[in-house]
Amino acid sequence: MARVKGGFKSRQRRKKVLKRAKGYYSAGSRSFTIAKERNDRALVYAFRDRKAKKREFRKLWTIRINAAARMNGTSYSRLIHGLSEAGVQLDRKSLAELAVNDPSAFADLCKHATK
Repeated sequence: MARVKGGFKSRQRRKKVLKRAKGYYSAGSRSFTIAKERNDRALVYAFRDRKAKKREFRKLWTIRINAAARMNGTSYSRLIHGLSEAGVQLDRKSLAELAVNDPSAFADLCKHATK
C-alpha cells in the first residue's frame, strides 16, 4: 500500500490560508502553521468586532444627539422621552445625522419634544 501525501487538496487548503495571511508580520505570512493560527485569531477578532462596531456607532450617535440637544436647551434623555411621547419614530442614527447636517430641523424636533 502506498503512502498518500495529500497532494492537490492539501496544497489548495494551504494556499488559501497563506493567501489570506498576506501582509501579516514575519513568519505569519510565510509559514503555514503560524499563518493558520494568525488567520484563526483574525477571524475571531473580525466576528467580535462586527458586534462591537454596532455598539460603538450607537455610542457615537448618542454623544452627537446629546451635544446638539444641549445646544437647544434640553438633555439627551429628556429629548428622547419627549420624542417618544410625541409619537416621533426616528432612530438614533437619523437623529444624529440631523443634528450634524441640519441643525435647524433638529431644533424644530427639540421644540416639538419639549412641548
